[in-house]
Amino acid sequence: MASVRKELPKGFRWAAVKAGIKASGRPDLAVAVADTAATAAVMFTKNQVVAAPIIVGREFMTATGGRVRAVVVNAGNANCATGKAGLDAAYATCKSAAEIFECPQNEVFPSSTGIIGVPLPVEKLLAGLPIAAAGLGSRPADAEAFAKAIMTTDTKLKVSQGCVEDGANSVHIFGTCKGAGMIGPQLGPPHATMLVYLFTDLAIGAEDLRGLLGPAVESSFNSISVDGDTSTNDTVLLLASGASSVNWDAASTAVRSSFTKELQRVCDELAHAVIDDGEGATHVVTLDITSARSNTEAKTIAKSIAHSPLCKTAWSSADPNWGRLLAAAGYSGVEFDLEKVRITIEGLPVFENGVRAEAFDEAATHAVMREREYTISIDMGQGDGSCRFLTCDLTVEYVHINADYST
Repeated sequence: MASVRKELPKGFRWAAVKAGIKASGRPDLAVAVADTAATAAVMFTKNQVVAAPIIVGREFMTATGGRVRAVVVNAGNANCATGKAGLDAAYATCKSAAEIFECPQNEVFPSSTGIIGVPLPVEKLLAGLPIAAAGLGSRPADAEAFAKAIMTTDTKLKVSQGCVEDGANSVHIFGTCKGAGMIGPQLGPPHATMLVYLFTDLAIGAEDLRGLLGPAVESSFNSISVDGDTSTNDTVLLLASGASSVNWDAASTAVRSSFTKELQRVCDELAHAVIDDGEGATHVVTLDITSARSNTEAKTIAKSIAHSPLCKTAWSSADPNWGRLLAAAGYSGVEFDLEKVRITIEGLPVFENGVRAEAFDEAATHAVMREREYTISIDMGQGDGSCRFLTCDLTVEYVHINADYST
């Protein structure tokens, strides 16, 4: 299992406590605090039904222009579809945190994850905040406690770290996320759930930070799916404390490039961790769509396949039923010439020239599909568009988890 290393970004402290929201009695209130207000960039769910903390988060990020002093996350309750009481609870949480951490209320960033439609017991959060504040620390154990407290149906800790050297100085990145089901993110600019928190000590302005976050998210969290369901609470938040001696404006092209690559790698690792921990998943499948007319069309085809129950159930038993792949691509809405399409599974040919590949070996293909991870490559034979999309199979265990989630 992943664990947090000591090379954490400077300027942040983390804590977690048991507020009594999770039925399990495990830690369910996580807090991250910047020593001084951090520069922030955020991407929220595009679902038109959004939770109260999303509404408040959008408002506050707009008001501050991208500045956050404290992050308050509760797990076990989504605070969504809870009406005015839910909004009042989110505001009350931010007000209390602002008083404790001595910052403006709009510099507090709220997040929630859990069941939809159940009133949030805000009094438990308010009681837990002072305890969390007293336990704040900058050790790996503190960051790991934060990462564990945000989990719901997750079975694995999801963390990643990166570092960029600039002469005698270093810039560090720490990322953590939660998510195992209700994963079909559609994240856009400020506008079971996926919550992602990224921390760095780089000194950088909000506009530049937003410019880095968008592309990193598009090819990571916006290119994964467990079940295709876009949550009401999905959030990716990137905070920069500026506590390192490295400033983006003064950094060399090489340092900027290295930081961009490290941020992408951290996002990619976290996105992979979400799919690898997909509810009931036994196989992680990479869909590599190439030679499409555009990147957008390639992603549309990938999503159509990734969200197909027939494809996903075939993957659960390692069934090389390539006809289901073609059918899902065919109803994606993207036009293509079937005779130009070529499909391989982990390099083994299964379809080409409009028919089953002459070299198709069902037993060999079944064998590679029994592995935990494999790649399905589809060459559309049309252009330069491409997409790598990460998904998983659909199993009986997924049905059990989600059939009984609220009871």
